[in-house]
Amino acid sequence: MVGTIAVTLLLATAAFAQTLSLPPDSRRWQLDGEAKVADFQGRKAIRLDGGDAILKDFTMRDGVIDVDVATTAKRGFFGFDVRIDNDGRNMEEIYLRPHESGYPDAIQYTPVLNTGRNWQLYNGPGFTAGVDIPKNEWFHMRLEVTGAQAKLYVKDMDKPALEMTDLKTGIQSGQIALMDLFGETFFSNFKVRTTPAALWERHLPPMPPGTLTKWSISPSYDALQRNLEKPLTPAEIAAIQWQDVEAEPPGKVALYRYREAPHPHVTFQSDFSTRLQTQPGIKLVYARTTIDSDRDQLKKLEIGYSDDVTVFLNGQPLWRGRSAQGFRDPRFLGIVNPENDAVYLPLKKGNNELVLAISELGGGWGFICRLSQ
Repeated sequence: MVGTIAVTLLLATAAFAQTLSLPPDSRRWQLDGEAKVADFQGRKAIRLDGGDAILKDFTMRDGVIDVDVATTAKRGFFGFDVRIDNDGRNMEEIYLRPHESGYPDAIQYTPVLNTGRNWQLYNGPGFTAGVDIPKNEWFHMRLEVTGAQAKLYVKDMDKPALEMTDLKTGIQSGQIALMDLFGETFFSNFKVRTTPAALWERHLPPMPPGTLTKWSISPSYDALQRNLEKPLTPAEIAAIQWQDVEAEPPGKVALYRYREAPHPHVTFQSDFSTRLQTQPGIKLVYARTTIDSDRDQLKKLEIGYSDDVTVFLNGQPLWRGRSAQGFRDPRFLGIVNPENDAVYLPLKKGNNELVLAISELGGGWGFICRLSQ
């Protein structure tokens, strides 16, 4: 009986393990968008310039992806999508940014949730890293995916350029693809090898003291159809179907987990003079929580948000902030941290209702709130 079990496990492991080496013109590739087979510097390659090459009839939990890459782009985003879910709305995305070569965010990892990239919420160690990105020459990239972690190697196959300590989507298996948001890039010598499933172990940061973690959120609304500085009436609050959510360490609420990502064309990212103009397509969500105060007091609330917020306390507007990419200055990124801004809350003794009106333009929809101790 023991021998039978051992043979069964061995066969299961062998059946699971796969290694594929695919030429660019293989029928296993599904080429979407600006994607085609082309020659570059004497090699046949997949050329992407705002497109994807999805590996058909193949899913991967853990594994290693190797590929040679060459880009001609001054500006671009190219890399890998892994653990793509069945409808293509959620995935882990890791890419290089040639226009940021040598800078701390030349590499970027973002979870894609409900079609929305979340690089404004997830940034810094574990999400971004610096590397020199060659131009007009071939170099090698390797992505190792292991449980809830991953490592990206660029040129140097001994030391990872980016270690992703906590993959955020929670998806444990899915399709894989070569991706390019824009910027002409070529891929050749592709190989993928699956590996045995590793222990699924999250590496979450601690939750700092004072973090507000329990929230209720509204459905999403067309932000241009509402007055963002007007508090909700008691009747409006009662009529809303609120959804209870909990902040993830270190305290961020990622709204793309719960609501469809908007994709407006934001004019002021290319024309700074238009930043005060209305931007059609932006969405709004209300988030509310209760603060229990043991006395009347003034309390500092540290707040990070994307991209636009009005803070209401006990039915009164207190403060409004705007932190969209390109809004405060043309190179402003709008990265979300609790130290971004602060507002002083005049708390009364007992329960106080805090409501945020959060609107989104792109790059990650969410917020983090922390009461100073």
